[in-house]
Amino acid sequence: MTIKLHCFGESGNSYKAALALEMSGLEWEPVFVDFFNGETRKQEFRDSINEMGEAPFLIDGDFRTSQSGAIQAYVTEKSGKFGVASREESYEVLRWVLWDNHKLSSMAGMTRFLVNFLPEEHRNPDVIAFNQGRLKAAYQILDSHLDGRDWIVGDGVTNADLSCCGYLYYPEPFGFDRADWPNIDAWLTRLSEQPGWKHPYDLMPGNPSDRA
Repeated sequence: MTIKLHCFGESGNSYKAALALEMSGLEWEPVFVDFFNGETRKQEFRDSINEMGEAPFLIDGDFRTSQSGAIQAYVTEKSGKFGVASREESYEVLRWVLWDNHKLSSMAGMTRFLVNFLPEEHRNPDVIAFNQGRLKAAYQILDSHLDGRDWIVGDGVTNADLSCCGYLYYPEPFGFDRADWPNIDAWLTRLSEQPGWKHPYDLMPGNPSDRA
């Protein structure tokens, strides 16, 4: 049975889940979520898909879950990909996934939305600047950690990498320039050279140009 992932291309959190599925080699297909026309806020979506009103959401037969980190963990369990060699490394992957969700992706996703998708009259420059300051601190942590490393944990791609990269391949400006962070830049290049990697707009339906 083909795994279905309810997702949309502009969503970095959806990208984390979709990229894990694509690089794992599992059979899956995207199901477009019309986020920008309010689909996730409709009661029908919450009743039939995800009570939390969010994407991504994975359905594999009787198994259903949301949250990119949980989806990535399920992909690892099902495919055997992106795992680690020890209990200590397993907790290290979890540590970075949780850090990303709290410190990096949460700020990147919100800032990118404020800068690019919110109507201009509602964009608060002070809020954007505050978020970008927090993001700079996160970039510094990740860039320093990657100094002398190919991957965030261990000797290969794990869910730590697939989580932390979630918003960093998008072209829309939000205060991240790969040239400013050479270790992150090299890591993103390395990841994009792995079998199965695709850009988010090539992997999932939904693109800002669709609404232009």
